[in-house]
Amino acid sequence: MDCATKPPSKSSSNISDIVSKFAKVCRFRSIGVFSTESPSHDHHHNNNGICNALLTEDSSDATGEGECDMERIHPHPLEIQPKTTQCGNVEILKLFDTISALKLAYVRFQEAHIPNDPAKIKAANELVVAELEVLKKIKRAFKEVDSISAGSALLLAEVQVHEKFLEKLKFQVKVKNNEILELQQELQDLDLKNRELLEVFKQKERESIGILNLPSFEDVFKIASKAIHDFAKPLISLMKASGWDLDQAADFIEASVVYSRRSHKKYAFEAYIARKMFYKMPSQSYNVDSVLRSEDPIDALISDPHSAFAKFCRTKYLSVVHPMMEASFFGNLDHRTFVSSGRHPRTLFYQAFVKMARWVWVLQGIVASSEPKAEMYRVERGSEFSDVCMESVQEFNGDTIGSDEGRSRFKVEFMVMPGFKIGETLVRSKVYLSAMRSVNTRKRDALANW
Repeated sequence: MDCATKPPSKSSSNISDIVSKFAKVCRFRSIGVFSTESPSHDHHHNNNGICNALLTEDSSDATGEGECDMERIHPHPLEIQPKTTQCGNVEILKLFDTISALKLAYVRFQEAHIPNDPAKIKAANELVVAELEVLKKIKRAFKEVDSISAGSALLLAEVQVHEKFLEKLKFQVKVKNNEILELQQELQDLDLKNRELLEVFKQKERESIGILNLPSFEDVFKIASKAIHDFAKPLISLMKASGWDLDQAADFIEASVVYSRRSHKKYAFEAYIARKMFYKMPSQSYNVDSVLRSEDPIDALISDPHSAFAKFCRTKYLSVVHPMMEASFFGNLDHRTFVSSGRHPRTLFYQAFVKMARWVWVLQGIVASSEPKAEMYRVERGSEFSDVCMESVQEFNGDTIGSDEGRSRFKVEFMVMPGFKIGETLVRSKVYLSAMRSVNTRKRDALANW
């Protein structure tokens, strides 16, 4: 197709010289210097067509006639000087954009090191390399040109300035890579040292629990026993105030027990609480320091309502305090509702429960983490009393339970607190005893009844 050309005006007689100077700059597009596969650079391809169109028009004016080549994109007559200026400016802006992109890529490369993120470092490094490749193509293109225009001379000066900056960037990247390698090695050394220290700490902890703190375990056992005894008092008082039949309740817990005193039925309630609290003891060790550091254990629950201790209190409260029991105490189930939802009320009754639960929690934690491994044992009803592994909760006037004769005269009615065995050491269980009548006594009672 023939191209329609517009003759240049007289005021633009020097346009041919300007076109000649910018032609070599525009020709870079034809050799693929600034070409890219990215769709975002399509406007640069359009500028290449503009440059070729300008060159075609210029040659057509010199000969008086000309044909449009396949790369021309404007079928209409074009103003030569504005388009030529636009082509040169576009190439300059492309170079400056590339330099700006390189600087931004390097900033991202630096940011990826703080904090150190290998994935971001790799991505930023690839971006820097890509921008450097673009600059390398620009450099090669400019070196292939024999003579350059004033605009291309300015570009070459900018390239030389930024080439120095490029070398500086390469050096800084090399320094950063060396720093990364040193930091990675330092991190590996620290991890190894931490693992060694952790093993030493665990060994010391096992030795401390297994040897040094064994008396402390016995002390905690005594404190936990007293805590259960103390919580049984308000529980029994509330049962009395609510009209419960304590005799029937005690018989329901431990049936057909011969009590030497009526007041000893309190031990049946203590046995009930202990059975609930020590049911399904944890096998995994856990840290009890945070619970012990709190003066009031309810504060530990409020500060961390989702801790392991909080879960223990929630589970055990719902097990120990039956809904019928709570409803008769308070006329509602507000305590149960609060605890079930993960909250912990600051009532006197719940505070008394938590104080007791704390020492049971600590005792079980020490048992789970002790070395050698501690084992809990129970005493069955009807067992003959043995002061080696049992301790009576009541006293018998005139009877020495510890003697051989005394041991043969008593049997276990029920266990109040379980016992524990740690290695060769026994922490005796607490039991409630009753006297075993002799054969002559049973015959005399039978004849009296006959």
